Amino acid sequence: METNWTQALQLLFQQYGKRKHPLDYQNRYQLVVMVILSAQDSDKHINELAPAIFGAYPTMNSLSHATEADLQQHIGSVRNWGNKAKWLVKLAQTVGEDENIPKTMDQLTKLPGLGRKSANVIIRESGDVAEGVIVDLHVLRVAPRLGIAAEEDAAKPEKVEKKIMAAVPQEFWNECGMAISFLGREICRPTNPKCGICPMNTVCQYYQSSKH
Repeated sequence: METNWTQALQLLFQQYGKRKHPLDYQNRYQLVVMVILSAQDSDKHINELAPAIFGAYPTMNSLSHATEADLQQHIGSVRNWGNKAKWLVKLAQTVGEDENIPKTMDQLTKLPGLGRKSANVIIRESGDVAEGVIVDLHVLRVAPRLGIAAEEDAAKPEKVEKKIMAAVPQEFWNECGMAISFLGREICRPTNPKCGICPMNTVCQYYQSSKH
């Protein structure tokens, strides 16, 4: 029987809907910088570095005057910091002021260091109109387990995103990816997932097949 995902995911939205992203940002400028820095690194690590980074560069304008060498002392411990420093300086010079940060997928993804996933996070956290679904490492693992995406999609973020977008209406896109991500962080872990307490276990393919 075909699962009605809009209905099935309501329990997940009740549990995680509207919960703020784990990056501890104070405004959109900080959000953009932290989203870029957190790629292939942990939210926890970026949260620890944030106060010093934003103490030195409180606005997009101040960041636009930084050099990559200036940034090294603040982000030198971040994975791929060299490229990220280049992207951040270029992005700050392009955008200029905090209020000029774009609000659409098309314009966000034109900026250095921002792909679809990052743009979706920024759009969701800013309360802007969803144009896609956040697909991070957790969503890549959980969506195929649930059955919204296929197992062979697990290495293809764009494919998983398209499947989720096809499965639920646009009004749920902003919450959907983040809710699945929180489920992956807290319950549907890579090893020993806590299926017994999972709100999705009645519709989850992985759980149904592991019971037999």
